Amino acid sequence: MRILHTMLRVGNLDRSIAFYTDVLGMKLLRRNDYPEGKFTLAFIGYQDEKQGAVIELTYNWGVDKYDLGSGYGHIAIEVEDANKACELVRYKGGAVTREAGPMKHGKTVIAFVTDPDGYKIEFIEKKDKND
Repeated sequence: MRILHTMLRVGNLDRSIAFYTDVLGMKLLRRNDYPEGKFTLAFIGYQDEKQGAVIELTYNWGVDKYDLGSGYGHIAIEVEDANKACELVRYKGGAVTREAGPMKHGKTVIAFVTDPDGYKIEFIEKKDKND
């Protein structure tokens, strides 16, 4: 068994695809409309679906906003340098909600950004191979 994807419902599919591809550097892997069900699915990721888990963006036609609820946490992405990753997100118009720094009660350097729908994305700085 393996994890295939995580699904997020989005209010504006093109805006979300642009964030994940242009701001976070993922690739649009496939996009399909389902007119009978009135929804569109787009799969994005850093690698092909056969190589690793991806994100499924689901747009239900005519729904432009969702209540994120209190159960959702975040998506985690490993980055070389959390400060530089935050600078890039800011430069491309994204929102940084927690600047890079050590996690509370730990040493791991993390940061948080949000996508256009408010979903949290954690950057986890790659640890030095000498640690």
